Amino acid sequence: MKKDVHSNAHSGAVYGLGFIGAAIYFISQATGFWVGLIGFLKAIVWPAFLVYEAFKYLGAQ
Repeated sequence: MKKDVHSNAHSGAVYGLGFIGAAIYFISQATGFWVGLIGFLKAIVWPAFLVYEAFKYLGAQ
């Protein structure tokens, strides 16, 4: 069981660092409180935005 925990630790760290970076980016672009709140919510789901834009760029429909 310990082997499974260690193998998933790296992806959690990458997601965590990505979350922090996305939160800083989206909140720094905010012009008000509510826009900042929306930016924080976007930071939570940033991988979905990344995959969507990658598929759009690659032409997948």
